[in-house]
Amino acid sequence: MDKADVAWVIVSTVFVILMVLPGLALFYGGLVRSKNVLSVLMQVTSTFSLAVVLWFIYGYSLAFTEANAFFGGFGQTFFGNMFNPASGEFAMSGSIPEILFGSFQATFAGITCALIVGSFAERAKFAGVLVFTAIWLTFAYIPIAHMVWGPGGFLLERGALDFAGGTVVHINAGIAGLVGAYVIGKRIGYGKEAMQPHNLPMTMIGASLLFIGWFGFNGGSALGANEIATLAVFNTLIATVAAVLGWSFTEWTVKGKPSMLGAASGAVAGLVGITPAAGLVGPFGAFVIGVLSGVICVWGVNGLKRILRADDSLDVFGIHGVAGILGAILVGVFNAQALGGPGLESASMIPGQLWIQVEGVVITIVWSAVVAFIGYKVADAIVGIRVPEDVEREGLDINSHGESAYHN
Repeated sequence: MDKADVAWVIVSTVFVILMVLPGLALFYGGLVRSKNVLSVLMQVTSTFSLAVVLWFIYGYSLAFTEANAFFGGFGQTFFGNMFNPASGEFAMSGSIPEILFGSFQATFAGITCALIVGSFAERAKFAGVLVFTAIWLTFAYIPIAHMVWGPGGFLLERGALDFAGGTVVHINAGIAGLVGAYVIGKRIGYGKEAMQPHNLPMTMIGASLLFIGWFGFNGGSALGANEIATLAVFNTLIATVAAVLGWSFTEWTVKGKPSMLGAASGAVAGLVGITPAAGLVGPFGAFVIGVLSGVICVWGVNGLKRILRADDSLDVFGIHGVAGILGAILVGVFNAQALGGPGLESASMIPGQLWIQVEGVVITIVWSAVVAFIGYKVADAIVGIRVPEDVEREGLDINSHGESAYHN
């Protein structure tokens, strides 16, 4: 056991929790209308909590034990065989206790489920969200995590690169959210009534907390206080600030004014884009990925959104899906030593790696979409997935949770 590694992964685990609560909750909360802010905060909090509980019961075991190429086994349900109370001995995962590795990964499962709620914010039934989360975590997140990171995983064995979750977290969540926007349908008045964010300072605070926490998300994925963690931390920094500028200047050029919401969104786009590449590319590659994530995601939340004609309320697919796909593919380019990366020894190996990366992206998109569609339909059949029209008009805060964020 290396005490420095243990300390770093503990801190990183706490950082990822900071990303969700309060980071993502405030980021999303500020983007919705005031009558729905508590419902979004509650959905983020509850989906994260439910995912971590299910991860503890069976998720970790199915994702990170050996069985086949798509699922693990049930040998470590309830985090079994990690700690012997009689002897005080802990099972190890590399240089850290396995219970710590499982804890760190639990926060990844939690934030992925919480990300999805932004796509159907302001109209989804709370009970339906919880039922969907349980289904999707079990049949989409867990197998994809196993395929990419688990022992004997299909994409891992193929040589797919995903340092901290471009496919597992962001593409996965982005696609599930987009499917939800289609299945649940558009908000009442969408495209006809103003649906402006009710509190942009709250969104800015949330984005800032996401930025801070992401250093644990990416840096912690090195699973130790080492050179790879150092590289991942700097790459996360440079990609994010590059994306802020990329988004802001693009918006400035296209719309005439750079917005604070755009800068905050650009930060998230850069963070997403660098996630699969953080410890697998050099600083130059991280910079390019950041700039491109910021620029392309402006199109993701505008032009692409119009093409898709879906009411993805908080642009989960436009940012997480698009930047996740971009980063997952570009890591296959900038991993090459010829472009400053630590991996591919020859530039001639880039096309082969690119093909493997695209394969991982396509498998993630199809798998997540199919499971999400079924999950929404099952949730709708069991408890209902959308609130009644009168509830939606009045607001979910008072109707679903019996409280209001603001009082006159």
